[in-house]
Amino acid sequence: MWQNIAPMELDRFDHAILRRLQQDARITNAKLAGEVSLSESACLRRVKALEDAGLIEGYTALVSQQKAGFPVNVFVNITLDRQSQSGLEAFEAAVRKIPQVMECYLMTGEHDYLLRVVVADLADFERIHNQYLTRLPSVVRVHSSFAMRTVTRTTELPLR
Repeated sequence: MWQNIAPMELDRFDHAILRRLQQDARITNAKLAGEVSLSESACLRRVKALEDAGLIEGYTALVSQQKAGFPVNVFVNITLDRQSQSGLEAFEAAVRKIPQVMECYLMTGEHDYLLRVVVADLADFERIHNQYLTRLPSVVRVHSSFAMRTVTRTTELPLR
């Protein structure tokens, strides 16, 4: 189930670059190079190597969930009627088409999938539940929990 992928060997410069880019991906190469004590050309080569190796998957803007009109997080446990390969593939293809589903994980344990869904309010979730979630392929049970408050949230991975 878990892929045994050896992590890329990183030195202190790579760690410093990754930490800083996770904090601010819009930092200029000149400023980044100065902060990690490398020449601009060496820093740029290292960033390119980290991108080419797939360690840096891309760059994005973090949009305020509240200000975008989706202040509510709902965690949804989905149970399927069977776990055949075709059933899993059909479910996963369908769930990828629901824009309010921010994350979807195949799980071990009591439920088959865990979704994080963003909504405007309870009525918005009811609409998504009725129009999408209960109509996903092979779904037999949907169990939802509303998050009352976000205690911690980060996009920065801890680097070893």
